[in-house]
Amino acid sequence: MSEEGDQGKYKLVTENAEVKTTSRGFTGHGTAFYENQDVYEGDFIDGIRQGTGIYRYHKAGHRYEGGWDENVKSGIGKMVYNGVGEYHGYWENGRRHGEGVFTYKNGDVYSGWWQYGQKAGYGTYLFKDTSMKMCGDWKNGQLTKGQWIYPNGVYFEGHFENNKPKGDGIWYFKNGNTLQGTFEQKTKQKGDDEPPSEEEVDGDGNPIEKKAKIDLVWNTSAGIAASAHQVNSVEQ
Repeated sequence: MSEEGDQGKYKLVTENAEVKTTSRGFTGHGTAFYENQDVYEGDFIDGIRQGTGIYRYHKAGHRYEGGWDENVKSGIGKMVYNGVGEYHGYWENGRRHGEGVFTYKNGDVYSGWWQYGQKAGYGTYLFKDTSMKMCGDWKNGQLTKGQWIYPNGVYFEGHFENNKPKGDGIWYFKNGNTLQGTFEQKTKQKGDDEPPSEEEVDGDGNPIEKKAKIDLVWNTSAGIAASAHQVNSVEQ
C-alpha cells in the first residue's frame, strides 16, 4: 500500500531483482512502485515499511528520506516539500513531532519544537530578509509569548497573537532603557503592502490557508513619552 494508504496493484522489486506484486510477508530492502506513481525505496519487515527509506510523492513532488515505523514516517527524517521548503528533524505517526528545523523557500528558518505537525514548545523563527527573530513559546503553530528581536539588539517582550505582538509588553534598549505599553492589531485594508511571509504547511505538506494581514499599533504607557522616540526610530 502507498503512503496515503491507497489499496491497489503495485510492483515490488527486491534487492535481488525479484519482482513481486505485493510486499506481503517480505523482509529486506526493496523498491515499491505504487498505483498512484509514488515510489518507496528502503527497508521492509514482514511486508511493511520499517527501518529507513526514501519515499517520493509523485503528485505533490515531495520527497521524504528517513525513518519508518509500521508504514509511517517516524524517528529522524528529512522531508523536502516541493515549492515550500524542507524540514529536518523528528517525526512521530507520520507528522513532524519533536525537535526539528524547517527552512522555507524564502530563506526563513524555524528551529525548535513541534507537536502533531505544528510548531509547539520553545522555538526561534529567523526572517532572512530583515534578520529579525521571534523566539519563545509556540502553540498550534503560533507564537504565544516571547521576544521580537531586531538586528541592532533592541527587542520587545510580551504576548503574541497571529505571530505578531498583541497586548502588554516591554521594549528593551541597548542602553538599558525600557518602554512599557501595549500593541493593538488591526486588519489591513486590501492593497496595503506587507512583506511576504513563509508558506505554512500542514503535516502532509499541504499549504495552510493564510489569515488576514494585520497592522500593528503601539501605545506607550502614560508618563514614559521620553523613550517613545526610540521605538519610533527603530527601522520597521
